[in-house]
This record gives sequence, C-alpha cells and structure tokens, in this order.
Amino acid sequence: MGKTLHLDILSIAAHRDDSELTCGGTLIKMAKAGYKVGVLDLTAGESGTRGNAFLREKEATRAARVMNLAHRENLHLPDAAIENLREYKLKIAEAIRRLCPKTVILPYWEGRHPDHYTTSQIGYEACFLAGLRKLSLPGKAYRPHKIIYATLYVPLVRPTFVVDITQQFKEKRKALLCYRSQFS
Repeated sequence: MGKTLHLDILSIAAHRDDSELTCGGTLIKMAKAGYKVGVLDLTAGESGTRGNAFLREKEATRAARVMNLAHRENLHLPDAAIENLREYKLKIAEAIRRLCPKTVILPYWEGRHPDHYTTSQIGYEACFLAGLRKLSLPGKAYRPHKIIYATLYVPLVRPTFVVDITQQFKEKRKALLCYRSQFS
C-alpha cells in the first residue's frame, strides 16, 4: 500500500504534462512556499501522437524536479480510454487515502478531450469514495477538505479566482519544456 504522505495539494490529471499546463505555476508557487505538493497522473501517454510512455515518464520525472514536487505517481489507466468506471474511481480513491491531500486540483469538467473531462468526474467521485469508512479499500478513510478546478482547454470559462504566477512563470515554462516530445 505504501506510506501515508499527507500532501497539502494534489493535482489529479489525465496525462503527464496536463498538470504542468493547467496549474503548474500554482504547484510551483505552493511548493516554494513550503507546501507538500503532488501530482497523480492517470495515464502513461501510450496513445499520444508524439512520444511514447517510456519517454513521457522520463519527461515527467524531470518536470517533477523542476516543480519541486514532493510526490508524483502514475496509475497507468488506459490512455485515450479513461471511462467512468467504478474500478478507476476506486484506484484513485485508494491513492487519495494514501496521499491524504488537503486540496485536490482537478481538470475542468468540460473540454475537448474525453480523458480530461472524465478525469474531472471520476476524480471528484473518488474524493467522495475515499472518505467512506465502510468501503473496502486499503488505508484509513480520508476525504480532501477542498476540491478546485483548473482549466486551459475550455474557452470562455469565468474563473472564481486566479493565482498570480508571474514570479513562477519561467519555472512553469521550464517544466513544460521538459516534455520535449510534446513541444518542439
């Protein structure tokens, strides 16, 4: 099962590089402020047009160092095939119980890529399931205190708050450029 980590912030994203794109600056800012920050990638990127799963793993490891993440892991759900399945929700819920994040950042619930909006839905439901004491999952029941949403891919979404990442922008760009297979 692994050791309980008690993260302050956990970004749950469909693909390696999604957290960097949507909320990477915020993650960097919070890590620099001393918070324990983590990323949970759901897929390995095996179906992507550019790169491959092995290369994307190396890129994600480099980006995690740039962002000073306390934790990064991949659940290896099928890329381009994330579905609203109980099995996937329970896998995420188990990670939530182990990581104990105070705040979870999910992708916005609308978008062009089915993996992104499905991750939003199953991530939200997994946060709830993780807190059910009688649910047969490893670890102690735990539910995050707050869930927020990050968007990059959806036009005309009016945010309820914006995080100023002016001071972190260069590092966010550096983290993105770790994904050489994705950005030329």
